[in-house]
Amino acid sequence: MNYFNYRGKDLYCEDVALENLAKEFGTPLYVYSGKTILRHYHAFDNAFKSHDHLICYSIKANSNIGILNLLVQAGSGFDIVSKGELYRAMKAGADPSKIVFSGVGKTEDEIEMALIAGILMFNVESEAELYAIDKVAGRLGKKAPISFRVNPDVNPLTHPYISTGLKKNKFGIPHEKIIEAYKRALDLNNIEVVGIDCHIGSQITQLDPFNEAVEKMLNLIEKIESLGINIKYVDLGGGLGITYKDEEPAHPNEYGEAVLKYFKGINKKLIFEPGRVIVGNAGVLLTKVLYKKDTSEKKFIVVDAAMNDLARPALYGSYHSIVPVIKKEGNNVSVDIVGPVCESTDYLAKERTITEPEGGDLLCVMSAGAYGFSMASNYNSRLKPAEILVYNDKYYCIRERDTLEDLVSKENIPQIKVE
Repeated sequence: MNYFNYRGKDLYCEDVALENLAKEFGTPLYVYSGKTILRHYHAFDNAFKSHDHLICYSIKANSNIGILNLLVQAGSGFDIVSKGELYRAMKAGADPSKIVFSGVGKTEDEIEMALIAGILMFNVESEAELYAIDKVAGRLGKKAPISFRVNPDVNPLTHPYISTGLKKNKFGIPHEKIIEAYKRALDLNNIEVVGIDCHIGSQITQLDPFNEAVEKMLNLIEKIESLGINIKYVDLGGGLGITYKDEEPAHPNEYGEAVLKYFKGINKKLIFEPGRVIVGNAGVLLTKVLYKKDTSEKKFIVVDAAMNDLARPALYGSYHSIVPVIKKEGNNVSVDIVGPVCESTDYLAKERTITEPEGGDLLCVMSAGAYGFSMASNYNSRLKPAEILVYNDKYYCIRERDTLEDLVSKENIPQIKVE
C-alpha cells in the first residue's frame, strides 16, 4: 500500500491532507509517513527471518529522534558515525547493545562515550584507529568489541560520490591487508575481536555487487578464523537502493535470498545497516510557489524550498519526482524549479515537465525522507524547516521550524572597540 496518494484532487499522507499541514506549519515542510517507515523496516527484517540477524538502521539517513523512537519500538538497532548520533539514539530509547559504530574518524571522546554506553561493536577502519580504541579501552579498564571494515574493491555501480567499497575510497582496510590487521588486534590487551564488516556504497540497484562482496567476505572469514579468532558477527552494511524515478532496485526479499544462500549452515549473526531503503520513500518536502520567471532561454518556477533544505539535486544532480499537492487542469510546461539561495546550483529540478503552477500553489517533492533534512543547513541564514510525523489520522511536530533567534543562539559579539 502506498501511504502517499490522491483522494480526489488532494494529496494525502496516510489519512492527513498535506495541504492542511502546509497551512498549519508553513513551508518548506518535511512530512513523514510512520506507517511507511515501519512497513519498510519490517520488510527488510522479515527478509532475513530464517537466520540470526540484527537490523541496525543507519541514522545518517534521517536522524530525527521521533523517527528513531518509532524504529526502537519496532526492535531496530542503529548504525552510528558520531557521538551526536549515539546521543540521538540513546535519547530515542535505543538499546546500546544493538548499536554499531562506523566511520573513518572516530575521536577519543567518541570512543569513550561509546564504550561507557556499552555498544555492540566498533567497525574499525584503520590500524591507527585500532590503537586509539585500545588506548581508550585500557584507560577505562574495558575490553572494546571490534570488527574490521573491509574495503573489498567492489564496484557498487552507483553514483561515484556514494561509492565506498573501491580501492580509491577512504573507507575500510584493503582486503589484501586485512589479515595483518586481525593479527595485530590479537596482540592488544584491551581489544576483543568479534566480527567483520563491509559496506560498498549507497543507492545500489543491482545484486551482483552484493554477491561479490559476500563471496570476498566469506573467503576472508575462513582465513581469519584459521588464526584462532571466532567471528561472531558478519556486518554486510547497507546500500540497497530505492525508486526515485525509473530505477528498479531489488526488493528486500530478493536481497535476502541472494545473501542467505551463502550462509546456509554458517553460524554467524548477520548485521545490516539499511538507511535510505527504510526512510527514503517515507518522506516528502512540501514547498510553495513564490514566483514564475521567464527568460529567453528558460521558464523558472521559484519556490520557497532551496538547496539548503534538500541538497541532493545540487550535490549529485539527483532526481526527485515533484507533484502538485492539489491537482489542477492546465498546460504542461518544461521548467526549472529553483529556490531562493544565491547559487546557480540551487535547484530542485531542471527541465521538468509539469502542469504549470501559479504563485501560491503547493508542490510536493517526493522521496525526500533520506538525506533530506539530515543534510540541511542554514546557508544564507535560512531557517531549517519543521518536520511532521504522520501516523494514521494523527500528526506530530517532531521538530519545530527554526526561529531567527536560533540562527545566532550560539554566537557572541566580542568586546572589541574599533579605533
